[in-house]
Amino acid sequence: MQFLSFVIFTVLDLYVSVLLLRVWMQWVRADFYNPFSQFVVKVTQPVIGPLRRVIPAIGPVDTSPLLLAYVLTLLKYVLTIVLTNGQFVFLPIFIPLALIGLLTAAGKLLFWVIIIRALMSWISQGRNPVDQLLIQLTEPLMAPIRRILPSMGGIDLSAMIIIMMLYALDYLKADVMALLLG
Repeated sequence: MQFLSFVIFTVLDLYVSVLLLRVWMQWVRADFYNPFSQFVVKVTQPVIGPLRRVIPAIGPVDTSPLLLAYVLTLLKYVLTIVLTNGQFVFLPIFIPLALIGLLTAAGKLLFWVIIIRALMSWISQGRNPVDQLLIQLTEPLMAPIRRILPSMGGIDLSAMIIIMMLYALDYLKADVMALLLG
């Protein structure tokens, strides 16, 4: 049963991450002709295409992948109870937990994109199409920090500041979860 849980939750988490990445790429107006962007669109389009006809966009953000990511996160909590107890139970607490889970998934995605961008900056130095996409995704978050805190001796500390902020938000999430579940 643990193997089945692992496979289901891993697939759900990966698809939620790809959906959030699609929303993020639309938000920053990333280059959709980038090969990695095309991959994200092709993986999500079979599900998002029909949902777009029903769920309208709000401003520049397409809400259908965001709503689907929320529903999949909610499904993850329901499946946890089903696989643990063997019976279907939907608790009202799942609604805010799914929202917190979705925000956590967005934070993890941001963390890994920043880490991959930092590693790729050492290796490819901007010559890779994926590197260009990572720059487009992270620059709106890192540029304001760079204006306040300039690079020191050629070292850009903006990535480290964002990661520290993500860690602080993770501790805040733990406190909110304790209030919700306590």
